[in-house]
Parts: sequence; structure tokens; C-alpha cells
Amino acid sequence: MSATCYGRAPAKPKSRSQMPAPPDAAIPGVALHEATRTRYLSYALSVITSRALPDVRDGLKPVQRRILYAMFAEMGLHPTGRYRKCATVVGEVMGKFHPHGDSSIYEALARMAQDFSVRAPLVDGQGNFGSLDGDPPAAMRYTECRLQPIAEELLSEIKKSTVEWRPNYDGQRSEPIVLPAQFPHLLVNGAEGIAVGMATRIPPHALAEVVTATLALLDDPQATIRDLMKFLPGPDFPTGGRLLSTPDEIREIYTTGQGTLKICATWREEKDSRRRLIILDSIPYGQNKARLIERIGDEVRLKRLPQVTDVRDESTEVVRIAIELKQGASASEVMAFLFKRTPLQTTWPVNLTALVPSERVDVATPARLDLRAILQYWIDFRLLTVRRRFEHDLAEIRERIHILEGFAAIFDLLDEAIRIIRASEGRRDASEKMMERF
Repeated sequence: MSATCYGRAPAKPKSRSQMPAPPDAAIPGVALHEATRTRYLSYALSVITSRALPDVRDGLKPVQRRILYAMFAEMGLHPTGRYRKCATVVGEVMGKFHPHGDSSIYEALARMAQDFSVRAPLVDGQGNFGSLDGDPPAAMRYTECRLQPIAEELLSEIKKSTVEWRPNYDGQRSEPIVLPAQFPHLLVNGAEGIAVGMATRIPPHALAEVVTATLALLDDPQATIRDLMKFLPGPDFPTGGRLLSTPDEIREIYTTGQGTLKICATWREEKDSRRRLIILDSIPYGQNKARLIERIGDEVRLKRLPQVTDVRDESTEVVRIAIELKQGASASEVMAFLFKRTPLQTTWPVNLTALVPSERVDVATPARLDLRAILQYWIDFRLLTVRRRFEHDLAEIRERIHILEGFAAIFDLLDEAIRIIRASEGRRDASEKMMERF
């Protein structure tokens, strides 16, 4: 059968003589190492500033900021409103602000809803959003979400000209460079991220302690980190646990911006007429509870811990891991062994790296910060946003006063104003005649 039965026959390839002539200008040569350096630097800066690191002002990575802004401004998912499917939120964010794949967006959204991952969840999730046992969230088509009340403290001033804006990825709309956060979110929820050549790992802290330390720095701008630690003694992890690092070690971390925290599980002993139990009521932050229990079970099964007869997970909404002891066994000796051989005691590396504002409003640069610098950057940012909010409110009030003054000018001459309007040829003519008369 002829190829033309299915349409036009394919064109014959052009001969070499028919090929278009190359441009007159010669293609410049570039050394491979120079091209590699330039392109890798461009990629590294993109990852650092647009993906992996949070901004010190609102404590958010770009994907988190875009999720919250889309839920607040584009979809109206306020704390008192109805829930919407997470798939709808992910589609809204990916289509308008963050074209980097749905999985990364949903992962960031789910993390903001997990009370075992963040100190103050920003998203109110309905459905399965994962667990301490390492279970992943259900598919986005099954889960629903809306904003938590505390998230509105990051967003409520967004429409009052408080922050700078920039075009989104396709130039069809604008997005905020940062959110007008009304509390130091970076310290409250912390952050984790790996960029090119640098990383960040900021532990979460108690909101009340962070606010108190911020007020202390406002009252005394010369306060040292030692002074601030009277109000903010250390991190406060959402899964609990006991912080083993000394105050001097924590102060060194807050001063240098890096270091390692030592944390362990908390436990107590329970007794009844038949048995003795060790109850673990918290585990170190970031640990998988199911794997932790499996590790303890392995030690028992391999007879390295003969004092223990059984290990059970009795957790409900709170952590409760029961370790049953033999008669005469020492609970403190068992726990000393478990702290040494399992992740019930572990370390948590800290790296206080974040993006800080530069001379250009649309550009932020990475920097390793100390505790005082983080709080001071946020205070400076809030002074700017509060001033801009007052300027916006003042402009609205002046505009309203201008309208009311116009009403007052014609109130006693309303009949004349109506006659002028009726005799006019249109809105513009009426406006000109009214301004000329009054």
C-alpha cells in the first residue's frame, strides 16, 4: 500500500547543497571547566535561594510559603472554613506558583500538618497524614486540609502592602517574597534542608519562650546570648524527650550557629502486684517509633538483655512503650544498656543557616547565624512591616476622608448637585461640572 494512502508522502531529505548556510559570525569557544563552573554556580544559587533554605524573616522555604499563600489568598481555606482536598491545594500551588512536581508540594504540606514534626502545625489536616511509626501520609486524593489559626499570624497582613512582591514563574501573577510573620517562626518550628555546599538544621523551640526572649531583646538591644538564654534556655522538640546537653554546650551552639545536641527518651517505672514495667513516654525527635521498638526487641531476642521479657507498643494519642522486666531486674541498668545500644539516646546536629535580606529586596543571601542575630533580623523585619501597615491604613483613611469631605460639600446643596448630574452628557462631564461647582 502506498504511503500516500494515509496522507501526504514524507518529504525527501534536502541535499547538502540545499541546507541553510551557517551564520557569518563564528560560534565562540568556551572552555569546558569555565562553562561547568558557571552553570554549576547558577544551579547552586538556585537551590540555595529557591528550594532548600528558609528565610530568617518568616522562617519558611519557598514551597511552604507558596502553599500557605495559596491556601489563604487564592483558596480561602481559613481556620473556620471548610476543608478542601489536598490534591486541589497541590494543583493550585503547582499550577500558579511552584512548578516542581506534586510530590514535593504534598510532602511539604503534610509535614506542616504533623504535630510530631513541627512545634506549631500550620496546616489543619483531616485524614491520615503519617505517624511516628514512619507511616507515609495517605494519597493526596484522600486527605483534606485547611489553615491552622496560628498560620494566619503569618498571613493576615499580606494585603496591607507590608511585603515586597515578585512575578511568579510564568509572569501571570505575583507572589510575596516573604510573609509578614507576626512571630519568629524560624525558631518556633525550626527547619531542615540540604542545598549545594551547605545545609541547615534548626531545632524547634517553645513559642512562649521565643516570644519572651524577643521581648527581652526589644527591651535591651545590648542583651547577650547569655541574657537571652534566661528566657530561651534551649530547644523544645515536639516529641518530647530529655535534653542532655549542658547550658554551656547549648550556649556555644547558639553563639557559633552550629554544634550537636544530645537527647534521650524519658521513662518511668510502673509496678503492680504481678509485674514491673518500664514505660517510655517520649522518644528522641526524628526517631521512628516502630524501628525503635524493633531494635529493642532485637536486643531481647538475641539474649543481650535477659532482664526483659516483653516489649509492647501501647501508644494511643500519646507515646507509651512498655518494657516488661523479670523479677529482680534493675530498671536503671536496663535503661543504661538501651541508651547505649539503641537510638533511645542520640545526637541531633544543629546548623543555624538561613537566608538573610540583602540590599536588593528580591535577593536573599545565605548566612550562618547566632541566636541573637536570628531574633534581631526578625525584629528589624517587623519594624518595617508594621510601619508599612500603618502607612497603608493611613492612605485608606485619607482616601475615605476625601470621599466624606465630598459628601459634606454637597450635603446642603443636594438638589443643585442632582440637577447638574441630570443635565450632564455622561459620567465624565458630570464629574468635571461637579468639581468645578463644588
